[in-house]
Amino acid sequence: MINYTVGGEVAEIIKFAICDDEPLMVRGIESCLTRYLEESRITGCSVRSFTGGGALLESGGGFDVIFLDIQMGPPDGMETARLLRRRGEHGRLIFVTVLKECVFDAFEVDACGYLLKPLEDGRFRRTMDRVLRGLEERADLVIRRGTGWESVPLDHIVYCEVLGRKVYLHRQDGTVTDYYERLEDLERRVDGRFFRCHRSYLVNLDYVRGCQAGRVMLPRGEAVPVSRLREQALRQALLRCMKGREL
Repeated sequence: MINYTVGGEVAEIIKFAICDDEPLMVRGIESCLTRYLEESRITGCSVRSFTGGGALLESGGGFDVIFLDIQMGPPDGMETARLLRRRGEHGRLIFVTVLKECVFDAFEVDACGYLLKPLEDGRFRRTMDRVLRGLEERADLVIRRGTGWESVPLDHIVYCEVLGRKVYLHRQDGTVTDYYERLEDLERRVDGRFFRCHRSYLVNLDYVRGCQAGRVMLPRGEAVPVSRLREQALRQALLRCMKGREL
């Protein structure tokens, strides 16, 4: 759980990373971030800076928010983001770049922000407001397995599948967690990012890459069925999800 200090209340730390091969740009992002945190009365944060994707990848990870330039290399920012996701890093990615044309590529790595250089203070603030709201709202699904209980972050779940009496939670890192529950009951317990695309499947809209030929396309080449009656509703839900990201 990520907490932080707002209005003087003590909380846990937010870990920020800044990755850009231009020292002047690193200092610019640091300045914008410091000003935003001070004006928002948010304390208890750490910031680490890196001059390239390789250094970021070798740092040990665990960052909550990552500012990432694209024109670096090798690896460039987009490839760095792919490698971070591939190894299970779930931090919020914010690209900071001069390249307008890469905005759609950012969806492939679940970026939650896309800022153009030079940084514009109002856009930086709106992006940070959205990112920190996401951290505040991050929720866990508590499930019973055997005689114990387990907490699974909702933003780690790509899709949920029911087979017989068991639900299978397919996670971003490729692992699968199974337990006993009806899919109808699970649907009531998760939040609005999950969509019932089929009687046997719930998908996390944040991971959906598209819908074609009666299939919902997901990361790593996975796909799950979507019923004909739900396909139009799924497309509408995806549009709402994409607009909410405001990349």
